[in-house]
Amino acid sequence: MSIKNRISDPGQPGSLAHRARARRWAELQKRFPALGEMRVLDLGGVPESWRLAPVRPVEVVTVNLDSRILSADEPGVTPLVGDACAPPVRLRAERFDLVYSNSLFEHVGGHANRLRLAETVHRMSGRHWIQTPNRYFPIEPHWVFPGFQFLPVRARAEVSRHWPFGNIRSASFASAVDDVAWVELLSATEMRQYFPDSEIWRERIAGLPKSLVAVCQGLKG
Repeated sequence: MSIKNRISDPGQPGSLAHRARARRWAELQKRFPALGEMRVLDLGGVPESWRLAPVRPVEVVTVNLDSRILSADEPGVTPLVGDACAPPVRLRAERFDLVYSNSLFEHVGGHANRLRLAETVHRMSGRHWIQTPNRYFPIEPHWVFPGFQFLPVRARAEVSRHWPFGNIRSASFASAVDDVAWVELLSATEMRQYFPDSEIWRERIAGLPKSLVAVCQGLKG
């Protein structure tokens, strides 16, 4: 197994990403024990990610801008092409048992779009599980580089062009600047602002919070 796969490949058993995914799934199942009976809206997800799920909901609808998801054939999963911040018209009158999102919130392009995404989450269900990497974890997860998120843009662009261990490898300096501009990691304070009635659960590695998850198990009272 390559160093890159040991770290960042969630489909590779034994990798750090695979173990982190397993811990998140265990927590998700604990929070939502009826997951197997739910209709789930996955914002920003792809059908293939549900192939590895230890529990398959009765129905999953994924919303992703990438039209290649339409070629996926995953039983029980309906892929739709669209903007997760403003889901396709056919979904707008629907309600789901759970809205789920994994590592999307940091990619939508600024505060205004994050507000729109949070509004979509609240509108589509009274329950949600919204995960995003923690800005203050020392290893940036997309480039797997220490302190990457705190470097100047030029330095991040150079890492994106030449660092071999991350999930993003830019072909040119211009594309590298674009790539790094699209990733904005969030803090717990920001997640609380978008999800004020949710618990912010911290997924930890070596005692440090690696990811932040806004969890709402249903409105009380």
